[in-house]
Amino acid sequence: MQLEGHTHAIQTDLASAASLGDESTAEAARRLSEALGSTLHLRLLDLLGEAAAELGPQLPNGRIEVRLAGRDPELVVVMDEPAEPAELGMAAGEEYRGRITLRLPETIKAAVEAAADKEGISTNAWLVQTIARALHTSPSGKRSRKRLQGFAQG
Repeated sequence: MQLEGHTHAIQTDLASAASLGDESTAEAARRLSEALGSTLHLRLLDLLGEAAAELGPQLPNGRIEVRLAGRDPELVVVMDEPAEPAELGMAAGEEYRGRITLRLPETIKAAVEAAADKEGISTNAWLVQTIARALHTSPSGKRSRKRLQGFAQG
């Protein structure tokens, strides 16, 4: 994603607004827009980071990273590997013996079954994994909602 075009468009808008004034106002606006170029770029990067942080937790098994290659950001969806039972708080060899009767609206039941099918596991296994993930943060901390992850490449 190239931010340069967006930065240039904001600078052009500033120059257009300043052209309504006299020549000295237009010159001051031109200088100001040149000085603001880097700041505008950083603000747009902040906006992308906030969008990634807001949308990432909506992914069932992943996150969104903002990656930089030079000055150009890239939004990347990173899918996490399904957690092992030990990571989900289950002891090795622990059996599924606990029972809960849960009444769900048909729409939620259908969505749960579809999500389980998509991951290629049983509905019960999907529910156990989802509940365990909600109760326990993985050791890597990948499920944190307040942490931005990514890398920069120069």
